Amino acid sequence: MSKLSTQEEKELISFIKDWLKSHGFSQKDLGNELNIKSSRTSEIILKIKELYKKGGMFNIAKNFIKIEQKWLNNIKNDYQETKQTAPYNQLDIIDSLVDQINQDTSE
Repeated sequence: MSKLSTQEEKELISFIKDWLKSHGFSQKDLGNELNIKSSRTSEIILKIKELYKKGGMFNIAKNFIKIEQKWLNNIKNDYQETKQTAPYNQLDIIDSLVDQINQDTSE
């Protein structure tokens, strides 16, 4: 594969920053997913260049899609856990209120 042009690098970095912002993630989160030591932009560019050499823009996109799917699945799982535990919390509150009412009326 040929090298990424300076313009392509700039466009990818701009895209990555917008992409991270839209999902509420940071460069550090991306660095962790890319298994790089540092989350600095220069390190991310090096990893992108490595991915490009192994398969061009398709390989970069494929890796970013995997990362995004992982993030979205984690968000979905977190939401489901919250959704499942919320009714129990509400029941606990109702039970507590009923107990308080019973105590108040018995006094």
